Amino acid sequence: MKRARMILTALLVAGTACVANAQKGISMNLWNNNAPNDNGDAQDTAKVWVYKPAKADNTGRCVVICPGGGYSHLAMEHEGHNWAPFFNNMGITAVVLKYRMPHGNCEVPIADAEEALKLVRRNAAAWGVKADQVGIMGFSAGGHLASTIATHSKGEARPDFQILFYPVITMMPDITHQGSHDNFLGKDAKKKDEKLYSNDAQVSRTTPRAFILLADDDRAVLPANGVNYYNELYRHDVPASLHIFPSGGHGFGIRESFKYHTEMELMLKAWLRSF
Repeated sequence: MKRARMILTALLVAGTACVANAQKGISMNLWNNNAPNDNGDAQDTAKVWVYKPAKADNTGRCVVICPGGGYSHLAMEHEGHNWAPFFNNMGITAVVLKYRMPHGNCEVPIADAEEALKLVRRNAAAWGVKADQVGIMGFSAGGHLASTIATHSKGEARPDFQILFYPVITMMPDITHQGSHDNFLGKDAKKKDEKLYSNDAQVSRTTPRAFILLADDDRAVLPANGVNYYNELYRHDVPASLHIFPSGGHGFGIRESFKYHTEMELMLKAWLRSF
């Protein structure tokens, strides 16, 4: 019995070590000190962490993950790094992006997100990624960034699919998230810029397919943001899936405390396997 316990303990320790090693990922600066645009904070550096699945499980698909935080900070764990096992277990490479804060210069995070997608495609062969299977995922303000890339970006910076959790979509004053609006465009934003970065108004027939997930009782970012975006995707014949849970509030990410955590994972897995 004692020997059996020792063997079991050794196996558990070894298993824990393997998981820890698998989740270290590869970290690198995005720009190597040549970042374009300026947000006035020299200490704010864009970085990525690359988490690759086991070679035998690799599907060639990749997701660039943009955590939220109102464009003032980033929820790097439950909306970033903690998603790596979920995607890796599906054979998908996860790339977690720490983008720079805009401080009113919206081109700063946009440049970072575009460069992250380009970086993946430049390293596609080395990372075991298919260049036409690179998607983007975003939460809250990160969802606004992800949907901005999905509706504005071209060429190597354009994602092949988008995953949005409780996203900020519009910059129009009536239903936007005011903090995200002010940090992204500035408090005195011009109407033309508010319209330009209201991404429901930028949907076209070439916008990549989308998975959108919301909670009906979200009081931080009104669910109308995601619903309006879905309506425009539907109107433009873009394949999209919209899921609204009755509760959960805002910012649950991949936390198991979210009441519908299991259902959320199953829905996202089913959608990812649908194409």
